[in-house]
Formats: sequence, structure tokens, C-alpha cells
Amino acid sequence: MYKFEPILKSTLWGGEKIIPYKGIESAQTAVGESWELSGVKGNESVVAAGPDAGMTLPQLIARDGAALVGQANAERFGGEFPLLIKFIDARQDLSIQVHPDDRLAWERHRSKGKTEMWYVVDADPGAKLRAGFAQAVTPEEYEASVADNTITDLLAEYEIHRGDLFFLPAGRVHSIGAGAFIAEIQQTSDITYRIYDFNRRDAQGKTRELHTELAKGAIDYTVLPDYRTPYRKAPNERVELVACPYFTTSLLDLTAPYTLDLSDLDSFVVAICTEGCGTLRDDRGNEMPLHRGETVLIPASVGSVAIAPEEGMKVLTSWIA
Repeated sequence: MYKFEPILKSTLWGGEKIIPYKGIESAQTAVGESWELSGVKGNESVVAAGPDAGMTLPQLIARDGAALVGQANAERFGGEFPLLIKFIDARQDLSIQVHPDDRLAWERHRSKGKTEMWYVVDADPGAKLRAGFAQAVTPEEYEASVADNTITDLLAEYEIHRGDLFFLPAGRVHSIGAGAFIAEIQQTSDITYRIYDFNRRDAQGKTRELHTELAKGAIDYTVLPDYRTPYRKAPNERVELVACPYFTTSLLDLTAPYTLDLSDLDSFVVAICTEGCGTLRDDRGNEMPLHRGETVLIPASVGSVAIAPEEGMKVLTSWIA
């Protein structure tokens, strides 16, 4: 089992919650994102401790292959780690954006697309997220709304609370609102089409580039009655949140010891602790503490993990089925 050094990203809209939430020391300010587990080129995660400390995630995959990621994932993704895991703290509204699907991303960028999910770790009173269109919109109406600053009027908006869940397939327009603190699980892709940025300017007085035309062809204009993702609440058992071709994510809300049986799973497992703390012990006797704001990569060769919470803990587990 592996923990990695967080990759902290200061942003125009970032806040000051991530560092104390994770319980780490850093003088960095306006941290909008902590990349917990990343194989993105130029932002490769580095093992934080143990005999492999200092190794990058791609180096681990090159050395251990299927034993780390699973046979099917090794064949499907080669040396690339297929998920990107983040915590996001929005002090201001993030830009309205959309991501291309695999077909379009490959056609335009020779890259994978980006399907993702948000789990709300915490939210200030009144914090909101936007996801999907609230009404039928044509590509031409979308384009006009960006030009006249009314795009926000077309989007479905939700006040959010701790534990809320949103699944965001590629093509769904979305934005994270001020006061939202979320865990994000996504395909390994950093392709984002920025649609609208509230006419903000950086320290040099410049606005950020918009990708209105690229986004126009990437958007899924389908309208749904509700873009939130419901799930049942059930303590001390595995509750599936999202299952899609790119990841399967479950929630463990634990107040008692729990054994995660991985014997039939041909995949790595990412364990993201969003609340509380406890201890993980795998079937080989390796033991690792896990507390709020930490992420652990469990190799595919591990058959089971016993989780012992201290008082209580919430853990997101994600893998590729």
C-alpha cells in the first residue's frame, strides 16, 4: 500500500482549507487543488514514505505492472495510471467548463476524454454547484449566451451539503461554486474547455482564455430532470455510488471494523479518507494509518484489507471494473 506526496496547486479561485484539512504544513496560499494521485505528465505523484519513497507512480507501474494495477488495466492503459484523484477548495466560483469524450479528445488532442465525479466533502452555507442545462438549448443559443454573459441562466444549479454526489459524464457542462469543498475522481486527462470565467482578471489584468467553439462541439445538450446522483445511506457496508466504464466508486461510512474483500477484483483500489481516521491492514500484514485528507493506493495483488476506524471514518474506494 502506498501514500503519495500531495501536489498542491495555487489557483486564482483557491482557498485556505486544503492544508489544514489534510493536516500538513505548507506556506502555500490560495490552494485550489491537491492532486492526491496523478500519473499526468509533469505532475506525477511521488511515494511519500517506505522503501519505495521517492519513486514516481509511473516508475511503480513500470516495475510492478499488473501486480499494481491489475492485468486488464495493464493491457488497457499500458504504463499510464488511468485515474486522477483531487481535493478541490473553491473560494470563488470556478469557471463554467466542459470536457470532451474519448472519441473527440482523441480526434482533437490524441488524448483520453474526461468523465468525472464529485463527492461533497464539505460546503459553506449556501454553496452551490452547476451541472447540466436547466432547459433545452441549441448550440447557437449556447454560443449567444456566452457572448452576452447569460450562460449561468441556462444551467441547473444546486445548493449542496456534505455527502452530496454528482456524476459528470464527458460532455456535461458544469462548474463548482464558491464555498464548495469536494473530492474529485476522474479519468486521467487534463483537457478542459473553459466556457465562461465571469470576466475575471488575473494579477496582470488579463482574462483567461475561453474555448467557446471547442466546447460547442463537445457539449451534450441533453436535458435531464435532475443531475444529482442519489445513493442509499448504509453505515458499515459498502455502498456503490457510481459505476461506469472509467471507474467504480463506493462509500464506506464506518463506525466498526470492516474487511474489504478484493479477491475477485482485477484492479488497484484507491482509498480516499474524507472524514475521521483509522488503520488499514492488508492480507500480507502490511499496516498503514489513514486519516482525513489522505489517499492510499492499494495494489491489485492485495486480496483483502481490514479497516479499523477510530470512532468513525468515511472512505471513498475507487477502482476500474
